[in-house]
Amino acid sequence: MSKKIILIVAIVLAIIAVIGCIITLATVGCIKIFAGTGKNVEGDLEGIMTKLYEGIDENNLPMGLSNMEITDENVESFIGTSNVEYTEALANESMVGSIAHSVVLVRVNDSKQAIEAVEEIKNNVNPRKWICVEASNVVVKSKGNLVILIMSNEELAPKLEANFDNL
Repeated sequence: MSKKIILIVAIVLAIIAVIGCIITLATVGCIKIFAGTGKNVEGDLEGIMTKLYEGIDENNLPMGLSNMEITDENVESFIGTSNVEYTEALANESMVGSIAHSVVLVRVNDSKQAIEAVEEIKNNVNPRKWICVEASNVVVKSKGNLVILIMSNEELAPKLEANFDNL
C-alpha cells in the first residue's frame, strides 16, 4: 500500500514539474514577444527622437525641450542606473524649471541586451527625479536593440509610446 502512495505522489510531482516547465517556457516566450522583439530601429537617435514627437501639438509640449547626449558620467541621472551597457543614448527634457517630462533612447548591442536593460531601468528609475514634481506615467520598453524610457503626464506618455511602437 505504501508503494502505491509513493508512486502516486511521484507521478503527481512529475506532472507538477512538467506543468511548471511549460509555464516557465511560455512566460519567457511572452517576454520576448512583448519586450525586445522586432527589427532594430534604424537611424540616428536625434532623428528617432524627432519621430517620437510627430503629430503632437506643440502647445501640449513642455517648454524648452532639448536633446542631451547621455554619457557614462550622467547616465544614472537619466535612467536611474549605470548598470546598462549601451552603445549610445540620448535624452529629451525641458530646460525650463521643474517639469516632469523625460524621454530617453538607449541603444544596446542586441534585443537580448535590450530586454535586460528594460528590466534594469524599470527597477531603478526614479519618476520623482525632479524632486518637487513627479511623472505620472512611466513607460520602459524595447524594440529590437532600442530601449525607450518615457516619464511624462497622462496626455503625452501614451502618444510618445504609440509613436515608438510605430517606428
